[in-house]
Amino acid sequence: MTLENVSINKSFGGWHKQYSHHSDSLNCSMRFAIFLPPGASNDQRVPVLYWLSGLTCSDENFMHKAGAQRLAAELGIAIVAPDTSPRGDKVPDDESYDLGQGAGFYVNATQAPWHRHYRMYDYLVEELPALIEATFPVNERRAIAGHSMGGHGALMIGLRNPDRYRSMSAFSPISNPSLCPWGQKAFGAYLGSDSAAWHQYDASLLMRDAVNGPPALVDQGSSDPYLTEQLQPQALQAAAKASGYPLQLNLREGYDHSYYFIASFIDQHLKFHASHLQG
Repeated sequence: MTLENVSINKSFGGWHKQYSHHSDSLNCSMRFAIFLPPGASNDQRVPVLYWLSGLTCSDENFMHKAGAQRLAAELGIAIVAPDTSPRGDKVPDDESYDLGQGAGFYVNATQAPWHRHYRMYDYLVEELPALIEATFPVNERRAIAGHSMGGHGALMIGLRNPDRYRSMSAFSPISNPSLCPWGQKAFGAYLGSDSAAWHQYDASLLMRDAVNGPPALVDQGSSDPYLTEQLQPQALQAAAKASGYPLQLNLREGYDHSYYFIASFIDQHLKFHASHLQG
């Protein structure tokens, strides 16, 4: 597979790089960003935190706004930020911001016209990690995290693949997408009307039935405008209580849905992941 370097910047002694490549899963060209901490080499391979962003975002939002590189450099953790959907002139899209390009919801679509390209689950679980581990000085110790739609993706993927990830975390995740407007719109379009297909991508339902899985850290702002209608963290908390799942959910007073919130607590998330990625 051919990687094309898009940009490169030195950051806190390490390197932030963007690449594009053809994705077989998505049938289009995709872009991702990677931060490699100082000292990462074939003789010193480092663990990886995969970061999934939210609606309308790309690989750039987290890398530009979260301020994660300083501590990631100190902790010796690589960060990989993929795009949020397939893109391109031949990729189906929608006029609304919450469906189509920039709104892949990290599922494998089964419905036309989405099914040919919108297979973000396969891309993130199989194709992208294989590419990263074959190309860069990283090892197979993985963690996954995300924000909003990406928080849904991170928790769902972690819960469905407990042997692939050491830990998972989320900021303001769409916790119960089967029962909120964002999730119902996306799932209906991508997956059709079969509720069983929806449930395999719903973090609260997966956590309720989980018998094992990576420890989870979730931060939610109390002043988030989407808190009640779209995010529903109480569903995730109830699911963890029902199954005894190792979830730490923090309600942060006065914080909203923005990257100001993420930047305020990203260090705690990086330290949480580092504690599970060592050795």
